[in-house]
Amino acid sequence: MKIVLIIEDNADIRESCSEILELSGYKVFAADNGKTGVELATQHQPDVILCDIMMPELDGFGVLFLLSKNSTTSEIPFIFLTAKTERVDFRKAMEMGADDYLTKPFDDLELLHAIETRINKCQRQKDFYGATLDNLEKLSLGSGNGMKELKELIAGRKIKRINKKQVLFYEGDSPQGLYLLIEGGIKTIKRALDGRQFITGLYKPDDYIGLDSLLLEEPFNETAEATENTAICLLPKELVINLLNKYPEVSRQFIKILSNDIHQKEEQLLELAYLSVRKRIAQVLVRLSSKSPSPSLLNISRDELAELAGVALETVSRTLSDFKEEGLIERKGNQLELIDIGRITKLKN
Repeated sequence: MKIVLIIEDNADIRESCSEILELSGYKVFAADNGKTGVELATQHQPDVILCDIMMPELDGFGVLFLLSKNSTTSEIPFIFLTAKTERVDFRKAMEMGADDYLTKPFDDLELLHAIETRINKCQRQKDFYGATLDNLEKLSLGSGNGMKELKELIAGRKIKRINKKQVLFYEGDSPQGLYLLIEGGIKTIKRALDGRQFITGLYKPDDYIGLDSLLLEEPFNETAEATENTAICLLPKELVINLLNKYPEVSRQFIKILSNDIHQKEEQLLELAYLSVRKRIAQVLVRLSSKSPSPSLLNISRDELAELAGVALETVSRTLSDFKEEGLIERKGNQLELIDIGRITKLKN
């Protein structure tokens, strides 16, 4: 049975919400002020918290602040119930980390929908974490104390969602930590003096982003942007550095990741320097195929192919048309079907 905590100083609203939720199969705890609400949240670990803003002893913003600082309560979905409808209050609530904001009066269905949505979202996040932690076992060089602490660090961080084309960080920003990609995709890009973009890296779930800047203690030398709706978590800089200094097996794991990233960038530079345009585009397709869950199907735009190969958009269009005529690929929108990967791999320079 899911548990809901209601923190509301108005007795009528508190009792009405409690009755609705109990009839819907939830177990309900209720508090008439913020201080008691924080105590109940810590004691009972509810699945979701409903909280008024204007209350005696401790207001709703204070409740959210205290709970977000406690590792046992920081991940509990938090929904404000309030008569405050000013935009500034809504923005403050969202910036502090609230998950939803219901203005009074609200109806029963609106309340139930908000609770169910937040509980389901929280469960999806736990599933993301579970899959990532399982994959860490395969990626690690062992199961010592260092990897155990790394997994605990990841499990204790909050997942952040960013939308497609949203920037994770800009070139020149100072790294606050190491990013772990949970779901979706991230590309790193550099911009030439003439305005053209070049994709320097493509990252998939379970990849770490920003490791080189973190270790060098230098600003990011590229911009990171989501290629689709994405979930990531940030591992704080000081905690990651402590793990690296404390556990050799963690250091070895990250050196391996960094070395592989350097190797891939070296290959890109060699392709740019020595390969023909036709061969460069073919190499990009082969590289994307090796990272794709479905090697013969690629979801990528012509713009992204141009940025990966370092060529003009018109050149990509002309080359893909040639590949299609030669029976190497088929194209439907942004989806490319690689009909003969072997022939594409062996194309001459």
